[in-house]
Amino acid sequence: MDQELTSRLEALKIKYSASGQELLDFLDGLLEADYITYWDYIRLDSLLSLQQPRTPHHDESIFIIYHQITELYFKLCLHELRFIVKNEKIDLESFNEGIRRCNRYFESLEQSFSIMVDGMKRDQFLKFRMSLIPASGFQSAQYRMIELAIARLNDLVHLEKREEYSNEKNISTLLDNIYWKKGATMESSGEKTLTLLQFESKYGNEFKSQAEEYQGNTVSDQAKSLLKNGLLTDELKNSLRNLDQHINVLWPLQHYRSAVRYLAKQSLDVRATGGTNWQKYLPPKFQKRIFFPFLWSEKEKNEWGKSFYDSYIKEY
Repeated sequence: MDQELTSRLEALKIKYSASGQELLDFLDGLLEADYITYWDYIRLDSLLSLQQPRTPHHDESIFIIYHQITELYFKLCLHELRFIVKNEKIDLESFNEGIRRCNRYFESLEQSFSIMVDGMKRDQFLKFRMSLIPASGFQSAQYRMIELAIARLNDLVHLEKREEYSNEKNISTLLDNIYWKKGATMESSGEKTLTLLQFESKYGNEFKSQAEEYQGNTVSDQAKSLLKNGLLTDELKNSLRNLDQHINVLWPLQHYRSAVRYLAKQSLDVRATGGTNWQKYLPPKFQKRIFFPFLWSEKEKNEWGKSFYDSYIKEY
C-alpha cells in the first residue's frame, strides 16, 4: 500500500480511537454516502426560497434580496470581530487581518449600494414600502452587534449626553442612552416608536448580554491598549481609521443618498417606514459617532463626516 495512504489511515485510526469509535465504521459510512454537491453545500434551494415579497411590485424583490445580502456581509464582519474580541492572545497580524476583512466587506456594500439608490423605480418603492410599516433597516440587530463589538459603549451614547456619560460603567444606563434609540423616538412626545419597541423586545436582552461580555475588551479597548504600550503599528492604525469611516461615515451616507432619492420631495419629506427621523439620524456630521476617538485629531473629530456629507448634498 502507498506509504502516504497508510500514513493517512493511521492518522484517522488514531483520531477515531481517541473518541471510542472504529475507523472501519466511518469508512463504511463514507462508502455509502453520496458525493456532496454545490447546491447542497450552500443550501441553495433554501437560500432562494427566502424571498417572500408582500406586494406584486416587481422591484420589491430587489429590495428584499439586497437587504439579505447586506445581512450576510454583516455576519462575515461579526465573524471576524468576535474572533478578535474573544481571543485574548490574538497576534497583531491576525488582529489587522480581521479589520482588513471587515473593511473589504463594507467597501463591497458601499460600492454595490447603487443597486438600491438607482436600481428601483421610485413610484414602485413608495407603494410597496407601505406594506412594510413598521419594519425598518433600523432594526438590523447584526449592525448593532457590530457596533457593540467595536466601540466602547460610552462612545455610542447619543452626542447630547456623551460627555455626561463618558465615565459611566452601568451597562443598562449606557444602553438606555445609546444614540440610535433617539433616532426612533417621536420628537413631539418623546415616546418610543413601535419600531423601537419591537426591536428592544426582540433583541434588548441579547444586546445587554453582549455588552456585558465585551466590556473592557472591545476592538476599541484593545486598540487603545496597544497604543498605550507603543504596539499599535501604522498599518493597524490606518485599518482602524478606515473601519471607523466605513461604518460611521460612508455606510450611513449611502443610506442618506437612498433616503434623499426616494423620500425627499422638495418641501415635503416622506417619513421612513419605522418612523425614524432619517434627516437627523443618518448624516454622520449630526451624530459624530466615532469608534476610535483616540486615533483622530480634534480637528478631524470636529469636522467628522462634513466633507463627505457636503459632497452628497451637492450631488443631490
